[in-house]
Amino acid sequence: MRIAKDRELDCYSEAEAAQMIGISITRLHMLLDEHIFNDGSMRPPDLRLRAQDIVLIAFWSRSTENPKVLRMPRRS
Repeated sequence: MRIAKDRELDCYSEAEAAQMIGISITRLHMLLDEHIFNDGSMRPPDLRLRAQDIVLIAFWSRSTENPKVLRMPRRS
């Protein structure tokens, strides 16, 4: 299935991004909340993602805990 892309801005909806990565929208929201919106700010309701964002989210989705990597604590 081909993903429809907004030609003007080269942006993707959350549903398109999740489909490209192969994850659910719920998982996408979890990753965004864990890595980006972790300072108490709210995730925008109509979030648009660029290709660079999707690459980073895909990395986060595939990454596993590594004892050699020190992760920053979540902001509270």
